[in-house]
Amino acid sequence: MKGGLNGLKGKEISLISIVLMSLTILIWTWEKTPGLTAFLPPQTELLLSSDVDVGGDGDGSPFTTTESTNNQKELQSTRVTQTVSAESFSGRNIDESRTITTTLAEQIHSKVPNENDEAKEVPEAGNNHNAQTVSSPEKINGKKHQEKGKEASKEAKARKDLVASNQSPERSHSVDGKDNNNWNNVTEHKACNYAKGKWVPDNKRPLYSGFECKQWLSSMWACRLTQRTDFAYENLRWQPKDCQMEEFEGSKLLRRMQNKTLAFVGDSLGRQQFQSLMCMITGGKETAVEDVGNEYGLVVTQGAARPSGWAYRFPSTNTTILYYWSATLCDIEPIDVNNPNTEYAMHLDRPPAFLRDFIHKLDVLVLNTGHHWNRGKLKGNRWVMHVGGVPNTDRKIAVIWGAKNLTIHSVVSWVNSQLPKYPGLKVFFRTISPRHFVGGEWNTGGSCNNTTPMSIGKEILDEESTDQNAAHAVKGTDVVLLDITAVSQLRDEGHISRFSITAKPGMQDCLHWCLPGVPDTWNEILFAQI
Repeated sequence: MKGGLNGLKGKEISLISIVLMSLTILIWTWEKTPGLTAFLPPQTELLLSSDVDVGGDGDGSPFTTTESTNNQKELQSTRVTQTVSAESFSGRNIDESRTITTTLAEQIHSKVPNENDEAKEVPEAGNNHNAQTVSSPEKINGKKHQEKGKEASKEAKARKDLVASNQSPERSHSVDGKDNNNWNNVTEHKACNYAKGKWVPDNKRPLYSGFECKQWLSSMWACRLTQRTDFAYENLRWQPKDCQMEEFEGSKLLRRMQNKTLAFVGDSLGRQQFQSLMCMITGGKETAVEDVGNEYGLVVTQGAARPSGWAYRFPSTNTTILYYWSATLCDIEPIDVNNPNTEYAMHLDRPPAFLRDFIHKLDVLVLNTGHHWNRGKLKGNRWVMHVGGVPNTDRKIAVIWGAKNLTIHSVVSWVNSQLPKYPGLKVFFRTISPRHFVGGEWNTGGSCNNTTPMSIGKEILDEESTDQNAAHAVKGTDVVLLDITAVSQLRDEGHISRFSITAKPGMQDCLHWCLPGVPDTWNEILFAQI
């Protein structure tokens, strides 16, 4: 009887063992075969918990999923938890973990978890194999953790945005055992609008002495060498409204332009900017440079008083700075080369020959034009408008502003078309420098005697440039607008005024600037944008 009983118990034990083994195999098969879940009835809620095991044995095992059934409430829904080894967090399996997270989120179909379900935030494990195991969801610092599927969606969107913006995700460090792992924490760097701002006093100005920069600075623009006695205009600095402008350093510019060439092509205001930059780079001190004008065809031709420009190279960095005189930025050539009194074809739709010949040698190009577009200049220089290689017959183009606009658009369009050939080239179009004649023009008694800048208490807030022609020309191109018009409009006291040493009695120069002065700021803005 007792032996039979023992035998019966043995059979029962065997049956129970077989049943348990079968159930184990069935459950294992079910978990390993996702397709079988299709036969399950729909769940009331399926949410992704962030319960994470970062302790374990630290063997770098991949993610595993377990079913959490801690209380009656959790029995009403299926919770999926993830066991993560410290090594996987340190980078080895990080991509795999994100893939699993995203796949799970897709299975969830963006279902919202119960409000009362709080999940513990994941501590940053890094290479810490001694991290504590997180076994149950709970509140950290009184802050609720969001449902994991929603996090995965945000994470995927953040990664997509990061790829689109070509930026790297910024990850915060662990704080109080928490990993503030936020892939949406991407700082957007909006380009500074240097044309917005105000002039402020600065005792670090000027950046060079008007007495000393005789190597580069023309005496007619060195107001320190004239009878002028007020020099407060030298001590103002432009302060952009929404950003800090990089402090100019001559040595830094030379390093930035190492083995490169920076060219100014334009009128006499472009020449002022060129001389200003040479003084700024050298601090006004005598500096050994190499004259390389012949490399760019900048030589004195027969019958000319001076070359059409200058080019100098700084040996320490092999940096070349040059200026080429092209008052209108269009190609001008004699109609009859054998006639000393010939007229000149002013090809409105053709860039200067200098640009066509040497653009391949340039790395930074600054263009400008403006004040030579008047009937007096055209007549005095015997310039005849040409379009398409023949004299212009279009009355709309014949109007000065029409001809100027056509030329600006033409040269910008041509330069922009060259950029794919020279990907290292950066081109700026500098907006027009304002004049400040009061009571007449330069030859009719106009003056600019103000010594107190109108900039005091005023601020430029316009988003768009006041030089609409230039702004419209560069729109939609890769040519950058160097917007200095409104900035300079506030500086009426900075002109050469009545202290010009070349003007006739009664005439004032309210077009060109004293140096040091306003053009230095143009170069500071240029430096910040290079």
